[in-house]
Amino acid sequence: MDLELLTKQTIEIVKQASAFIQREAKSFSRDKIEYKDLNNLVSYVDKEAEKMLVAGLSKILPEASYITEEGTTGQEPDPEALNWIIDPLDGTTNFIHGIPVYCVSVGLARGKELLLGVIHEPSLDEVFFGWKNGGAWCNEKKMSVSKVKTLQESLIATGFPYYKFEKQKRYMYILELLMQKTHGIRRMGAAAVDLAYVAAGRFDGFYEYNLNSWDMAAGVLLIKEAGGTVTDFNGGDNYLFGGDIIAGSGGHAELVAAIKDNFN
Repeated sequence: MDLELLTKQTIEIVKQASAFIQREAKSFSRDKIEYKDLNNLVSYVDKEAEKMLVAGLSKILPEASYITEEGTTGQEPDPEALNWIIDPLDGTTNFIHGIPVYCVSVGLARGKELLLGVIHEPSLDEVFFGWKNGGAWCNEKKMSVSKVKTLQESLIATGFPYYKFEKQKRYMYILELLMQKTHGIRRMGAAAVDLAYVAAGRFDGFYEYNLNSWDMAAGVLLIKEAGGTVTDFNGGDNYLFGGDIIAGSGGHAELVAAIKDNFN
């Protein structure tokens, strides 16, 4: 499997989906919103973009299966298989409200082994991409995680829960704690964008719970290829299908300690 070639082909397919999303953004109306469940929004844009991605990816790697947010393939996912892991529009709520922070995220994995990742943020026309043992890139510039060594010097990104509020008090305590121990906290509203920014050295760390594999797959590959560290909230490796993630550079161990001691 030529991962570099596959990555380049994936970029072109992702760009086509992003172009569709940007065209629809100009005329999107909120009366086209659907609710999957509490505060979990979707639209025809998400679904059509996913169909475009699946159609294109099927041509370049027909033996792969799919794990997708919107489930348009009708497949029952097998996490142990060779899978394209797709979020056709990460940051749907931002998109719906006209906030230009959203992206298309596509990863390829065999089981938990991540092979390539592509994230395109169409509003800035930035393509973040990489493949296993091939490095990570933003457009034509090679990426590296930040050189910051301590949590105190770090700018941290996170996401706010919009369901499963039973852990909200513990989450808010950690947020308060980190506000006092870092340069600040940012909440962009698109986990894949956050992860891409960690890989690019813009954020020094990221943490969130209640995520899915399609939120993380591409971004995790990029961070690892950019020299960063990724764990679950306990400091282990059960993040891709486990639902929580801590990613970062020099202050990662301190971030894990702050979350592990106060969240679980």
